[in-house]
Amino acid sequence: MDSSLLSAATADTFNGNAAEQIAPPMQPPGTDMTDICFRDQLWINSYPLDRNYVFDYFALSPFYDITCNNETLRRRSVHPLDHSHLSKMTGVEYIIAEATEPNLFVFRKQVRDGPEKVKPMLTYYILDGTIYQAPQLCSVFAARVGRAVYNISKAFSIAASKLETIRQVDAENQNESSESKPVSETFDLKEMKRVDVILSSLYRKLPPAPPPPPFPEGYVGQEALEEEIGTQVGEPQQPQIDPIIDQGPAKRMKL
Repeated sequence: MDSSLLSAATADTFNGNAAEQIAPPMQPPGTDMTDICFRDQLWINSYPLDRNYVFDYFALSPFYDITCNNETLRRRSVHPLDHSHLSKMTGVEYIIAEATEPNLFVFRKQVRDGPEKVKPMLTYYILDGTIYQAPQLCSVFAARVGRAVYNISKAFSIAASKLETIRQVDAENQNESSESKPVSETFDLKEMKRVDVILSSLYRKLPPAPPPPPFPEGYVGQEALEEEIGTQVGEPQQPQIDPIIDQGPAKRMKL
């Protein structure tokens, strides 16, 4: 069956339930229609999805630009995807860039300025009977970058909250330790500052004292001199008491 006849037949078929179908816009569709999709289950059940009829199914969607060159060929009863006719025209056109019948069809909308000069505009694809508009590369990059920035900022927020919790716990521990430290620190300082502890620690650290040097010849010690004087007088004299060494008060002589 000719595709032009099929187009006319489908138009007559769907005139009765036009309210249930999404009518193609009279003006060229906008460039950003990634938030919608199109599916006509009645058409899919009636006609197969292949290279011969898939364009008629795509023409029912709101993604179809009625001012394209393919529509001009349809009105001339020529297959709308005939490349020999499209290459001789200029303006907006649709071509099938890739097809895996009957599950996947990729349509590319482009502007033709000559037989070998075309400029791609948008891409659409039909996946299992549902038509979608493929997002543009800049939109994909913007979405990926925005998602990455969101995840990074969320990670920093979680890390900051955990660091704040750790900081609060450290401050509480420091306050508790500062409240319990003064008694023990005072006791430790008193113990360490005791003279006997310091002297004993120094005594342990210092080497033993060397023996005293020998007395020279002819030297008479104080004790020997006192003994000699005592034997001469006949009365032994008591040694003088040092009040500082013996830690006692000095006795006054009675007059």
